[in-house]
Amino acid sequence: MSSDIEAMEVEPTKLSFDQEWVIQISRALEEDLQDNDDEDLPVSIFNVPKTLISLKPDAYIPQLIALGPYHHQRPELFEMEHYKLTSAKRVQKNLQQIQFCHLVNHISQSDSILRACYHRFLEFDQETLAWIFAIDTSFLLEYLQTYSAEWEGSVMRISSKMAHLIDYARRKTAHHAILRDVIKLENQVPLFLLREVYSFYPREDHDESLATMLMGFCKGLSPIKYINYQHFREECFERAHLLQLLYHMVAPKLQLVLDCEQEEPKAEEEIGWFRKAMKSFLTTLIYINLAPLRLLSKMCKSKAATILVTLPFTIISCLFNLKNKGAISNLMSSAGSVAEEVESASHEMEVELSPLVEEIAIPSVTQLHKIGVKFCPVKGGLESINFNKSCGNFYLPVIHLDDNSEVVLRNLVAYEACIAPEMMIFTRYTELMNGIIDGEEDVRILREAGIILNRLKSDGEVATLWNGMTKSVRATKVPILDKAIEGANAYYSESWKVRMNVTMKKYVFASWPCLSFLAANILILMYTLQAACSIYNCSKWMAAL
Repeated sequence: MSSDIEAMEVEPTKLSFDQEWVIQISRALEEDLQDNDDEDLPVSIFNVPKTLISLKPDAYIPQLIALGPYHHQRPELFEMEHYKLTSAKRVQKNLQQIQFCHLVNHISQSDSILRACYHRFLEFDQETLAWIFAIDTSFLLEYLQTYSAEWEGSVMRISSKMAHLIDYARRKTAHHAILRDVIKLENQVPLFLLREVYSFYPREDHDESLATMLMGFCKGLSPIKYINYQHFREECFERAHLLQLLYHMVAPKLQLVLDCEQEEPKAEEEIGWFRKAMKSFLTTLIYINLAPLRLLSKMCKSKAATILVTLPFTIISCLFNLKNKGAISNLMSSAGSVAEEVESASHEMEVELSPLVEEIAIPSVTQLHKIGVKFCPVKGGLESINFNKSCGNFYLPVIHLDDNSEVVLRNLVAYEACIAPEMMIFTRYTELMNGIIDGEEDVRILREAGIILNRLKSDGEVATLWNGMTKSVRATKVPILDKAIEGANAYYSESWKVRMNVTMKKYVFASWPCLSFLAANILILMYTLQAACSIYNCSKWMAAL
């Protein structure tokens, strides 16, 4: 009876939920028919790809504050809601034309356009979503004011509740913690919404003032400081959000076409085919040489094989009262250990000669520096990367690295992976830096050359930063960077020092399995002779002869 009552109570709730869903869908369709402005609006705020977020979640998931709808309901971020309300109250005092609730109603009118900016379906109703954007935009505008040129060198009055968070000198730890969350891909707020809300502030030059704040924000956060600000004010409001704005500042569109002859790719294909054939031949040779060692190692570990080998010698020793009955057992164990040592040494040699799969094929800074390559900072962006074969100069843009850089770099790569442009230049740049930087010595050389301006604790942290960015969503090819990589590889391979190393690897290390196989057989033969002589007293036979 009680179950029937519970079912009767649940059924109306289910019906009301279904009816509410139908009303929302029909209302959304009616709004789309009336307003088609969002049809040509591309999605700009994505979820970070799982292949990237699995490596270091803290670099992509907000840790202190949620901006926008994606992370609004996370309980661990509720503490910042109090400070966001404080910013909303300050905004309400500045709004002279309308009240804050009217601002929310104004935002709700752009509900379909706002939803079109997000890749994920937003479950919030129209009113709730408008309140989320109104409060988060208020906080974000107050935070961005710290990057306005109007407040540089002056002391602004900050609310006591916000003094430990918003710092016009940008020195406090909390300020940088918020900064890292503001730039994360899943924490973005549409830029046109910031512009609309800021238009209600009691100012005359709204766009000029907001553009100044955005410029200061990009200057302070960008790892590559060379940014073309000539057309910044005209182009900044064409971007969808802050991360996209920063991306287009550091990774401009490149219209480059490789002017290569058709004969060169054929030569490369022929060389590639020959190398593949040689690699297959050497792999087969190594397998043939190591196969007997592996078989011998398994036989020596097998109890059945040990009994079959030692039993005849044990019977002969018992019949003729020979000494050193345990010599055969020692022979078997010695042969097994020799086979294992040779096999492990060959495996270590194979691992040493094989490159890392995730790293780009290019020598490190230290290796290039040893053959005379000079690393030179260049006044330009990523498009200025070049390798001059004639003089051996590697030109790289200056990059500033601090506590915020890893989050910025990773989210720029994540955004580029989501929009999937024709040339993923920024991702390719991170692959290049990861390829040439292996350790502290590489960072030291680039730092002393003026290419890396390190504000981290040590050069080791910089090396860890770059080496941690080894995962890409898909293969990347950028002509201008690939040309520099090919130039560095060619210059390195033509060096006489490198040629000597290649010769040693080709003719000495390549024959290592053959030599190890022969050495193992000789050692086993010597152990066999020693065991036989200890059993049959070879010394007496030699004396008799």
